[in-house]
Amino acid sequence: MNTGVLLLRLAVGLTLSAHGSQKLFGWFGGPGLDSTGPFFEERLGFRPGRRHALLAGVAEPGGGLLLAIGLLKPFATAATISVMFVAVFSFHIQKGFFAYNGGYEYNLLLAVAALALAFTGSGSLSIDALLNYGESGTQGIVNLCRAREGGHDLAY
Repeated sequence: MNTGVLLLRLAVGLTLSAHGSQKLFGWFGGPGLDSTGPFFEERLGFRPGRRHALLAGVAEPGGGLLLAIGLLKPFATAATISVMFVAVFSFHIQKGFFAYNGGYEYNLLLAVAALALAFTGSGSLSIDALLNYGESGTQGIVNLCRAREGGHDLAY
């Protein structure tokens, strides 16, 4: 089971980190903060757009890297769920389910995977385990509530 949790953490964490690096730094063919900021303001209505883009840009690679290495899992999962929750309901949901059409399937998958990790814990192959820090189980519900509130705060 620990190997499975490690693989899930690495896949979700590194994917999310790369995704956020597109927004924040313009890496991997992404637009960078100078383009993402106006998009957040003009298309999503988040004002000031640059600040909201920066918050999302930090939450995605930061939360993703923390997930990948298994450090501060409650924070990492809450950050991941929050930013994906906002992405789904502020932009992707009106485009339907499938990512091919700009839908929310990708964001939903990352959010649910993070929620699953909130319930299972980081596993023994993590920095949290080395530090003897293990929050899981009901922590998943707490993270879901934090994500909802964090997403609400980010959106407004």
